[in-house]
Amino acid sequence: MQACISMPILHIADVTADALKAAGIGKVALLSTRYTVTQPFLKDRLAAAVVEVIVPGVPGIDLVNRVIYDELCLGVVHEESKAEVLNVINGLFSAGAEGVILGCTELPLLIKAEDCAIPVFDTTTHATAAANRALS
Repeated sequence: MQACISMPILHIADVTADALKAAGIGKVALLSTRYTVTQPFLKDRLAAAVVEVIVPGVPGIDLVNRVIYDELCLGVVHEESKAEVLNVINGLFSAGAEGVILGCTELPLLIKAEDCAIPVFDTTTHATAAANRALS
């Protein structure tokens, strides 16, 4: 698409990969909707930036997807759900994740950096990158 237009495209995966590389992260966990974690569009772009992406197993994917759509999208935050999602993150940390991408705009309503033993990367940072690019 970039070849067809004159306006530069700022891809969310590229901005996230830059933040991961700046933090020295080579293997990262991705939490998001079922669609995002099972499709290649984000994972492949991150992998092209030399960042290994791991995702939860099906039970973790289903849990996070349910929490996003049945709770967070409705403005509901349950401490039990937070504990369950943190368990998923801790399992991915045990599997070698050096950081975790909160790949859905609702997840930061539930998970904060101080909740995790590993660095948290919020993909809404690409909005900051867009603003910075616009101002430069």
